[in-house]
Amino acid sequence: MSDHIALNPHPASPLATICVYCGSGPGRSPDYVTAATTLGTAMAKRGIGLVYGGGSLGLMGTVAKSVLDHGGTVTGIIPQFLSDKERMLREVQELIVVDDMHQRKRLMFERSDAFVALPGGIGTLEELVEQLTWAQLGRHKKPIVLANIGGFWDPFLHLLAHMRDEAFIRAGLEVAFVTVDRAEDIVPAAEAAARRDHSDDAALKKIIRQF
Repeated sequence: MSDHIALNPHPASPLATICVYCGSGPGRSPDYVTAATTLGTAMAKRGIGLVYGGGSLGLMGTVAKSVLDHGGTVTGIIPQFLSDKERMLREVQELIVVDDMHQRKRLMFERSDAFVALPGGIGTLEELVEQLTWAQLGRHKKPIVLANIGGFWDPFLHLLAHMRDEAFIRAGLEVAFVTVDRAEDIVPAAEAAARRDHSDDAALKKIIRQF
């Protein structure tokens, strides 16, 4: 009988759930849809549940269906007034219909261990900025990952740099998040941030850009 103990090459994820913010449309580039599919697949394979806006259209629907297609768990949270417009995805394991956007965003925050922003519109931007603001003010330390697919978020990154240069983002009020350029790096980046493990940071230093 061997005394050798095999190490698990894929330790359990430190994240039970990830909230994904993204567009209710597919966007112009097919790379956005591909990224949403890749992210959903990776989350399901790591046993990470999806928390998202509850719709079946666009990137929202793509990431949710990808999680479901690969045996993962999905929680959709949607206001009643958007249930028809965004076509609720009823196949999810948990669908929560709320009264307004404030309830939706609060529940998404409470149900999530990390946040990912794929390409999207002004709603995606607003949700991302709210989490960045809460983190900046010390209200949470959950990882935030910006998925800069095809350079989509470059103008936003330039705006943050401009705010910093103009002394509106000051020392002690840094905006803490991680930027990755490839969809396959999103989950590893979120997990590394959650672990706060220097070895993880070193392994990922070539694919992660910290603002």
